[in-house]
Amino acid sequence: MTSASRPLHVHRLGRVDYAAARALQLALVERRADDRIADTLLLLEHDDVVTVGRGADREAASAVPYPVVEVERGGEATWHGPGQIVGYVIVKLDGPERDLHRVLRAVEEGVIETLRGLGVSPSRNPPHTGVWIGAKKVCSVGIAVRRWVTYHGFALNVRTDLAAYRTFKPCGLDAAVMDSLHRMVPNLPATHAVETMLATHLARAFSREAVFRENTDLEA
Repeated sequence: MTSASRPLHVHRLGRVDYAAARALQLALVERRADDRIADTLLLLEHDDVVTVGRGADREAASAVPYPVVEVERGGEATWHGPGQIVGYVIVKLDGPERDLHRVLRAVEEGVIETLRGLGVSPSRNPPHTGVWIGAKKVCSVGIAVRRWVTYHGFALNVRTDLAAYRTFKPCGLDAAVMDSLHRMVPNLPATHAVETMLATHLARAFSREAVFRENTDLEA
């Protein structure tokens, strides 16, 4: 991304209903486009839900026992739920930043550097988006842009029950491809610590500086 350093305000929201989080994202996108807030990263967790990206076949998730929501991001169907860190990246793109492939790579880079810090060897797996450890996918990535502000982001399996993936083909892949960090990282830190690492590395990947904020700031 660019070399200019700007703040990335980080909010840890805990467990949030998916519809409420989506509405919050859309409101923050408009506020960021109008320069009423700084670039923002939301870190949270959802109850079980499957989201389907634009252009994907909703029928691919027709058998899942959870709510299915069609969303604006690219990509196919994926699951969000307990034990996962979901990050919504609300960043205003300027000049050369206005390249969605670069945005996707920056999100992946933030996750990759976090996982390296946990002592594993993550990688990309073109042409698929996301982050992998060996042959296993641990993080899904999907981005949308409105008024040159990004939203949606990533979902990292930290302490995830993988059974949720077995009722559909996540991101068009065999469910057996999906894995979770708690099965792969010895002495995995607490989720709060992983969130801190993610925020720091994502900010750096976007040439920004993570600033942790109180969630009451979102009400302003």
